[in-house]
Amino acid sequence: MFENLFSGFSMSVGMWDSVRVTLIMSVCSTAISSVLGVFLAVLLEKNDFTGKKMVVRINRTLMGAPPVVIGLLTYILLRKKGPLGNLRWVFTIKGMIVAQTLIITPIICGMVYSYLVHTAPKIRAFAKTMGADKWQTDMLILREIKNEIYFSIVSGYGRSISEVGAVMLVGGNIKNRTRTMTTAISTLKSAGEFEEGIVLGIMLMIMAFVVQSIADFIRKEAREDENY
Repeated sequence: MFENLFSGFSMSVGMWDSVRVTLIMSVCSTAISSVLGVFLAVLLEKNDFTGKKMVVRINRTLMGAPPVVIGLLTYILLRKKGPLGNLRWVFTIKGMIVAQTLIITPIICGMVYSYLVHTAPKIRAFAKTMGADKWQTDMLILREIKNEIYFSIVSGYGRSISEVGAVMLVGGNIKNRTRTMTTAISTLKSAGEFEEGIVLGIMLMIMAFVVQSIADFIRKEAREDENY
């Protein structure tokens, strides 16, 4: 009986496809956002220019921007008559990754920038006394704040895996194609199937725990190699 119920639940929401879509979307968007966010944070911290304070304020505003607004803007850009309509990324995983990247990048950038503002000047002064060039100095700074960068990326991943509004607007919540675990939960809730929604929610938490555990293991291995 339990197997029949589980099978019916899986078929009704496309459970395994929603798991696949969630993993692809969250991992890809977090990876892209991590590279962009860290790069922009370093660039912003080490360069002084007119309007820098305004750029920082805009980024902080984007850190708390409603995801549904970002989703709407992404949809406008990617729709058939939009500037990027030729890509045909509306109602696709690629379009959802774009929306998620726009949401997560300011978060990672803002967090890393805050760490850099407090630590980079001292590290840069130390590196100068040691005769390090610009590249060596930048690498030293990144190594010194690697733990903070890690927590920024984890925060970005958490935002990615929990998003509903933006991915639903851009992806369309299409069963077996663009339905994520969070949008599947929303669909189940609307249908009044709360038990199934709880099951999927537990699976989502387990998946988040597993991915973070893998990241912790990789980080631990890297630290042990450095100590060795």
